[in-house]
Amino acid sequence: MACLSAVAAAGAEAAPLLYSRRIAPSCPTVVSARRRLVVSCRARRRSLRTAAELPRKSTTNAKPNNGANIQRDEASVSTDKERQEKYEDENGISNLQLEDLVQMIQNTEKNIMLLNQARLQALDHVEKILKEKEDLQRKIKILETRLSETDAQLKLSTEGKFTAEINDSLPILELGNTKEKNMILKDDIQFLKTMFIEVAETEDGIFQLEKERALLDASLRELHSRFIDAQADMMKPGPRQYDTWWEKVENLGDLLETTANKVETAAMVLGRNHDLEDKVDRLEASLAEANRISYNDANTLREMVRKRDSCLREAYLSCRGMKDREIVDIFLKMTLSGTSSGLHIVHIAAEMAPVAKVGGLADVISGLGKALQKKGHLVEIILPKYDCMQNDQVNNLKVLDVLVQSYFEGKLFNNKIWTGTVEGLPVYFIEPQHPAKFFWRAQYYGEHDDFKRFAYFSRAALELLYQSQKKVDIIHCHDWQTAFVAPLYWEAYANLGFNSARICFTCHNFEYQGAAPAQDLACCGLDVEELDREDRMRDNNSHGRINVVKGAIVYSNIVTTVSPTYALEARKEGGRGLQESLKIHSRKFVGILNGIDTDTWNPSTDRHLKVQYNANDIQGKVANKAALRKQLKLSSTYASQPLVGCITRLVPQKGVHLIRHAIYKTAELGGQFVLLGSSPVPHIQREFEGIAEHFQNNNNIRLLLKYDDSLSHWIYAASDMFIVPSMFEPCGLTQMIAMRYGSVPIVRKTGGLNDSVFDFDDETIPMELRNGFTFVNPDEKALSGAMERAFNYYTKKPDVWKQLVQKDMRIDFSWDSSASQYEDIYQRAVARARAAA
Repeated sequence: MACLSAVAAAGAEAAPLLYSRRIAPSCPTVVSARRRLVVSCRARRRSLRTAAELPRKSTTNAKPNNGANIQRDEASVSTDKERQEKYEDENGISNLQLEDLVQMIQNTEKNIMLLNQARLQALDHVEKILKEKEDLQRKIKILETRLSETDAQLKLSTEGKFTAEINDSLPILELGNTKEKNMILKDDIQFLKTMFIEVAETEDGIFQLEKERALLDASLRELHSRFIDAQADMMKPGPRQYDTWWEKVENLGDLLETTANKVETAAMVLGRNHDLEDKVDRLEASLAEANRISYNDANTLREMVRKRDSCLREAYLSCRGMKDREIVDIFLKMTLSGTSSGLHIVHIAAEMAPVAKVGGLADVISGLGKALQKKGHLVEIILPKYDCMQNDQVNNLKVLDVLVQSYFEGKLFNNKIWTGTVEGLPVYFIEPQHPAKFFWRAQYYGEHDDFKRFAYFSRAALELLYQSQKKVDIIHCHDWQTAFVAPLYWEAYANLGFNSARICFTCHNFEYQGAAPAQDLACCGLDVEELDREDRMRDNNSHGRINVVKGAIVYSNIVTTVSPTYALEARKEGGRGLQESLKIHSRKFVGILNGIDTDTWNPSTDRHLKVQYNANDIQGKVANKAALRKQLKLSSTYASQPLVGCITRLVPQKGVHLIRHAIYKTAELGGQFVLLGSSPVPHIQREFEGIAEHFQNNNNIRLLLKYDDSLSHWIYAASDMFIVPSMFEPCGLTQMIAMRYGSVPIVRKTGGLNDSVFDFDDETIPMELRNGFTFVNPDEKALSGAMERAFNYYTKKPDVWKQLVQKDMRIDFSWDSSASQYEDIYQRAVARARAAA
């Protein structure tokens, strides 16, 4: 009896560790016992499964730490790259491939680290299984001992030796239950043996992982060894050593492919783990993206590497901080025919849209830069780092770990260099470490020391290019703020060996020339006595003063302005005293009409509009007109009533007296008028506030004396006509944008307006070019005549008007044509320089 009780107790103790087995019931008591045994076994099975899931969860939880390590590795790789750039050899051969090699080793180390983590987690799991195995073996021994004792007792009982004792103390039913429990124990022993086999298979998997890790360790050691050899060869002078180095790099590439194959094999072995499955998914996505590079494109890039094409290095440096897709796109552009020999162009400017925008200059920098980049040229921008600029418009803005010192007022000052991308263009931002805090003034212009602020910036920008040893082809500076660049380049830097570039200067408005006392020029290191001469930088109108724009005209290789007509006007009274200088240098002076950003100004995709539309379906203009009327509480009684728009700064240049007349003339002709804009001139602002108050109860006139970018899109789309009555207009963009949105322009024939708008009634002009209404004299009578003709066509010839609107919308005002003209003059200037060299 005691032995049988012991056997039953041992079975109950082992049961929670084992899976249940099906046994035919013999009686209600046995059935109940078996049910309790099954429930216990199921609970134990769930606990085992939960324990098995813990390594997977711990692996998943390790991912953020791995991400942090990867970020630290990437920061370390970036530091190594910048340090190796300092060792570029005298023949111009770059350390780019050595940087790539360092990155390959880092990536291999990260892969080994991930495999080691998986191995450690697997080992922990095995240790737990081994402990359970020892416990099970110990209990199996106990069970086997008790089972043998029970079998012996039963055998003796069947022989009749203990019949009397059994009959007295053990019911027959209990004996039957004991037999069934013994059968369960035998089945469980067999199940434990099966589990031992699975443990052995797990140990084999661990051994396989150990083997893969050992192979990767060996590959890493070999990579380190070859890297040290390659680095030693790089430090040795002589072209023969570089040939050896390139051969070793190619061998390392083969070795890397072999290592990559081994890593993929290891990933397959560890595919059961969820964390590695996620990594494989990400790797497959990256490979799918990489498949965008065709076989021919890859061969072209390999050939450029073999020839050590300098464009590869410049493109690589410009890609820092970009996303993988953007980097692939840039390198694919280099495989196109003719683009591998593209120019390296650097714009130095005070503005750039949308990060630092005051006027049209900002739009030119971004628009022209993107158009030149699309043509295969490497374009970079250098700007001041204003405290008020739109940092959220800069992608991957970060400070570089470099020290750039520049001269100013007899001392050297440090400059922080920031980098990022704006509208897909690489931009450098210069932050002076000067006690005057030149660009921490909460505004772009209008400071008492603007002359010194931008003289400092111009010198620091050239110092950045000089110290970085960039092989620039064109340095393009804009307006008086960066006109210092031209004389500084030829007087201060050309003698230092930095003379490969040619200087292009664009004046966007000759009204602003940067004149100052001659002695102020010395602040940036220029020789006042040498430059205060009639043929250099002396102001044509004032003795004892210098003129920065004149200096740029004299010293630049190319001088441009923003339209052909404005170039002609500048040679006369439009030059504001510089006409004689422009005549002397007329051979290098040209006018190129600006373009507009047709991605930003596109009525078919404009998110600011209530309804998008295009030239083939202009019904959207009607819907936007109705919505604007409702928004501004204008009359909607007559849906076809013409709406005249005007978006401008209210300054004398824009013809404020003609804008005022246009408001009253529109009311007289039975139309509606909407003005958007303000004035920095107090008495002009007050005058238009009085006009707005006069018309406040008129439901056909609205004056919005502010600037609102979203509302400007709406007005372009809703208006039927657009007024631009400027006294002079170097280029003008609003008339081009208005036509893009189907608003017919009414403009005065001056500057860029004369180059972009051609009168609909001028029979000397081909019909296909006529796109608006113009007038010549800057007076109310001439403007009234143009407006009356426009209103007559709108009201009496609606079919003709619709055709005019559709024709205007189809005109190409993109930067493509203008960029081609700049590309042509750039290339001719560079060709002349190379021929002279």
